[in-house]
Amino acid sequence: MRRYGKHTDEDDIRTRPNRKGNRPRTNIRPKHEDAAEGLVLTVDRGRLTCLVEDRVVMAMKARELGRKAAVVGDRVALVGDLSGNKDTLARIVRIEERTSVLRRTADDDDPYERVVVANADQLAIVTALADPEPRPRLIDRCLVAAFDGGLEPLLVMTKSDLAPPDKLLELYGALDIPYVVTSREQLENRDAADRVREHLDGRVTAFVGHSGVGKTTLVNALVPQERRRTTGHVNAVTGRGRHTTTSALALPLSDTDGWVIDTPGVRSFGLAHIDPSRVIHAFPDLEPGTEGCPRACSHDEPDCALDAWVEEGHADPARLYSLRRLLATRERREGD
Repeated sequence: MRRYGKHTDEDDIRTRPNRKGNRPRTNIRPKHEDAAEGLVLTVDRGRLTCLVEDRVVMAMKARELGRKAAVVGDRVALVGDLSGNKDTLARIVRIEERTSVLRRTADDDDPYERVVVANADQLAIVTALADPEPRPRLIDRCLVAAFDGGLEPLLVMTKSDLAPPDKLLELYGALDIPYVVTSREQLENRDAADRVREHLDGRVTAFVGHSGVGKTTLVNALVPQERRRTTGHVNAVTGRGRHTTTSALALPLSDTDGWVIDTPGVRSFGLAHIDPSRVIHAFPDLEPGTEGCPRACSHDEPDCALDAWVEEGHADPARLYSLRRLLATRERREGD
């Protein structure tokens, strides 16, 4: 049975009424040219705390952004109530292009990558020299993520009053990574904080580290006006610390235009998303030697041209060893 006659017209077609009473959807999105610029300071269950000029504004992601999520460090465009008054809510309508991204996966078998921090210039990898013991595999993985994401690494060693830093300095010496050694006493008298601050001025620095290494204690020494909870402890049996920071938070350094981003303690750092070919860019002395490598060279195989490059004296053999050790972390689980 035909529902319509032979000569139907658009006006003849019955349309189902919109029960919600709102306008039909359109693919045309507003440009929001008058939107204000903001910086995402922290994210908590769908609510984003942003800095707009000198005001702290609560916001939520606009539906038009779809599944695209904003993270700490993102520069965003906001509309709506930007007063920052209590119980007001703005909308994030645009996420600006990122200059760098620190990403991780839950483990090496997890294809879903998580963006930890956006637009950071530097990654401060905090490790204790004792209580808990250093975990070089985790440090290596953080280094690979930094090199892949376009962040410059900084190694911060804490609790030097419990153990000397010599072994770690020897292990990472060939990488030419800037470092700072601190102790509990130095943090109390601000000497250590001042030495760390020298590497932070004028930069956005994300702090990462295994739970219990004193990362949040260090951040509190750097930004005393914004003290975070530091009551975590290290389990005497497992050697693991308790998470005292549960969400990433961007904090401004006083008397400078630098920023510190404190992130939750990590117990693993998956690298399933890492493209090994990008890690070589962090080794400018070795990169020219890859011109003779076969296509898709892993830089750790018999035909790799880097061996001959190093043998000819173009680079230090320790640098090639360090590169291959870092690349191998993607095949080795942290803790193996």
